[in-house]
Amino acid sequence: MDAGANTYLIRPNYKDKFKAGAVRECVREILREQLYGVQYNPDEVPTLTTSLADSIKNKLRDMGFDRYKLIVQVVVGEQRGEGVKMAARCFWDADTDSYAQEIFMNDSLFCVAAVFGVYYY
Repeated sequence: MDAGANTYLIRPNYKDKFKAGAVRECVREILREQLYGVQYNPDEVPTLTTSLADSIKNKLRDMGFDRYKLIVQVVVGEQRGEGVKMAARCFWDADTDSYAQEIFMNDSLFCVAAVFGVYYY
């Protein structure tokens, strides 16, 4: 590539786009590995959520989403059979930006992990 060439990209190449399906599988794998057999303990939840979010973020960096800002949100709660509703709102470009989410549940806890990929122009 020419040293003086313009490197500004207004849209990602198809192969560089945020792939929600691949991200969801990655998140599912991490949640299963780190939460299998874990019992809900309110004293450990802050550390657990931070650890899960960091693991997800670090694994996604290796997937090559270089021009994407990744936002990882993890919620862990006690499994009591009650319903939980979550919502998120933001402005984004539907052509380049996307999200993936995964839910893990066992007899003691539930975990919802959401990853938002926002293309950095």
